[in-house]
Amino acid sequence: MKKLLLIVIVLIAACKEVKEKPNEANTSQEQTVQQETKDTIVEAPKRVFKSFEGLADTTFVRLADFSDDFAYDMRYATENNFLKAKVYDCAECYTRVKTAKALIEVNKDFLSKGFRIKFFDCYRPNSVQFKMWKIVPNPQYVADPVKGSIHNKGGAVDITLVDMEGKELDMGTDFDFFGKRAYHDNMDLPQNILDNRKLLKETMEAHGFWSIRTEWWHYNLSAGSNDKIADFKWDCD
Repeated sequence: MKKLLLIVIVLIAACKEVKEKPNEANTSQEQTVQQETKDTIVEAPKRVFKSFEGLADTTFVRLADFSDDFAYDMRYATENNFLKAKVYDCAECYTRVKTAKALIEVNKDFLSKGFRIKFFDCYRPNSVQFKMWKIVPNPQYVADPVKGSIHNKGGAVDITLVDMEGKELDMGTDFDFFGKRAYHDNMDLPQNILDNRKLLKETMEAHGFWSIRTEWWHYNLSAGSNDKIADFKWDCD
């Protein structure tokens, strides 16, 4: 009887050991799969941006080639603008080198505050300026194409601010709103709108840009007003 009891105890212990012991084949297979998965994980190559070194300040450059910290809604590459027509073949933001450098620096300032610049328009071919003037021949809103806009010189940008999730700050009107509600000196607006415009204006001015009275979104680089009018069109990939 004792022998039988001993045999039963030994068999139970053996079964328990087999149950608790992991299947070596399965364990080995899982380790192999995990190792293969680990080996196939490849980090995406970091984007390499172009350098301004060796470029003259008046050279036109594509801003996205030098930074990816900006947001874009290039309205004239769509029909969502006062022209109600697409006048750019594709959405790109070109400026002179000196303008691009200043924009990158001011955007660093905005980033430190939890915001970043969003572009509506940058360099604008002079031929497009003529189309705008035909629709709105009012120098209060559209520059005379014969004299040229600073947009045509690569020294002006139309912008707003977005938070880090991409939400636009409330500036009181949409881009290209022709009316007093878009004026900088219109103080008859909710305080949050006035504060947002003040943040944009004071920060831009601290980095060498100046605004115009009738458009909260428009900023000229002080050093860009004397450059030549241009009419080149960028290539679309």
